[in-house]
Amino acid sequence: MIGKFWESVGGKLADRWAGTAGPALVFWAGGLLAWLLGHGGWDRLADLGSWLQRQSAAGQVAVLLALLLGVATSGAVVGWAVEGTLRLIEGYLPRPFAFLRPLLLRWTRRSARRVLTELQELAGEVAEGRAAAEQRARFQHLDRRRRDWPSQSDRYMPTRVGNILRAGESRPVDKYGLDPVAVWPHMWLLLPGQAREDLMAARAALDGGVAGFLWGLLFSAFTVWTPWALPVSAAVVTMTCCFLLPARARTFADLVEAAIDLYRSDLYKQLRWPLPADPVAERASGRLLTKYLVRGADAPDRAFTTPGNP
Repeated sequence: MIGKFWESVGGKLADRWAGTAGPALVFWAGGLLAWLLGHGGWDRLADLGSWLQRQSAAGQVAVLLALLLGVATSGAVVGWAVEGTLRLIEGYLPRPFAFLRPLLLRWTRRSARRVLTELQELAGEVAEGRAAAEQRARFQHLDRRRRDWPSQSDRYMPTRVGNILRAGESRPVDKYGLDPVAVWPHMWLLLPGQAREDLMAARAALDGGVAGFLWGLLFSAFTVWTPWALPVSAAVVTMTCCFLLPARARTFADLVEAAIDLYRSDLYKQLRWPLPADPVAERASGRLLTKYLVRGADAPDRAFTTPGNP
């Protein structure tokens, strides 16, 4: 995963505050509501308001600053945990839970085989024009789902989000021989401003989805005050994992792939690497270029082009 690169692509402090303060405020507002439900309802809120009014101006400011500090700190902690949580959601399990990986991979392979089998069964009908409208719609749906898995089963990840991101990384390898993990820092420097902004926005949306998952998980702690906190937590976690995160991971993966589709020739030119003549030659050339960027080259596999020439 090229997540390590994105760790270094930071935003402005105000942008980060805006991105973390909103969810943190919603979380703590929900916590306050849970506390009220478990401690007498709205009458306790009036008691809190009365207590705050009895404090001096300095005391009220101190309370406000403490609340803001708590919101900011909790947002920072969740933001810090996003990267590690995303890796867990992708299926990079820590050693104590490594035994789950083969089980999850077996389920992933079974799901992929089921989709591919049905897709192949419908492909003939669709290609020959004999498919009904429902069959064509089903074929299109399955074809979209097929993109959620890498082309090779040995690249499968244990989770849906992990497979979507791994598939996005694998497609440039299949098409061009270019490994995004190796070439992405170089590609990033060549992208125009709008492409960078779109990619950063997609990555921020993905990270925001992971943060939403964490906030939903943490909300279950308020069950000590009201049992309603548990179904709310379960609903947020389920909706995030089943719908929000896969959709945002797919958008991010598609944009990374599109960036390589559109700007890989700039990478060749800037590295003075000969442009391939056809798609078959490009896969071989891309593999050599990836190897060159990772380890360099001791043998004259390719002669550099002269500046300004393809």
